Amino acid sequence: MEDTPGLTALAKMIDHSLLHPTMTDEEIAAGCTLAKRYAVATACVKPYAIRLAGSVLEGSGVGICAVIAFPHGNSTTSMKVREAEEAVLSGAGEIDMVVNIGRVLGSDWDYVAAEIGAVNSVVTGHQALLKVIFENDFLEDTHIVRLCELCAERNVAFVKTSTGYGFVKQPGGMYAYKGATDHHLRLMRANCPAGIGIKAAGGIRTLDDLLRVRRLGVSRIGATATESILEEARRRGFPA
Repeated sequence: MEDTPGLTALAKMIDHSLLHPTMTDEEIAAGCTLAKRYAVATACVKPYAIRLAGSVLEGSGVGICAVIAFPHGNSTTSMKVREAEEAVLSGAGEIDMVVNIGRVLGSDWDYVAAEIGAVNSVVTGHQALLKVIFENDFLEDTHIVRLCELCAERNVAFVKTSTGYGFVKQPGGMYAYKGATDHHLRLMRANCPAGIGIKAAGGIRTLDDLLRVRRLGVSRIGATATESILEEARRRGFPA
């Protein structure tokens, strides 16, 4: 198998997602225990659960990622900055922040750029890193390209496809969600410098999904199927 990653490298691509609104503290703690057992990159939690995650993950080498203005991105810039600062001071080493989607769709690029810059400044000022969530299901390619350019200009650590909760109303009234598509991942990789990572979230459920997006230039994924992905890699004989 060409360029076969090891289990350790695969695990360090994963932010184990613990974000569903119905999750209890007990379930979040169990998810953090799983993240620790598989030595993933981070456990991704809601802001109130940062200290809970820290108590489980302390000394494990697994980081804490917190989501900001999640999932709709509609907080004011000042609230996003305050929420991000509180999160990093509480122990989050990584922040996933949702852009103001309405302002993106309205092409208010000065607002969007200033907001990304303000949040990135406070996050990096506390030696943490920022991932900017676009919510691609709502956007056209031109929006995604411009967001990549703005994130590159502000030197954010990662751009991210989706929250996992950006459901779009269909003509028949039902809601559907695509998440991380190959087209969008290629577009993001092509329009970001090599120093900015791409995080794929939404629909990465199997080992083959992870390997596919890795080949497209993705270096981090958000996943709830962490255990099944890594156990499948073990069964298929991936090296340590």
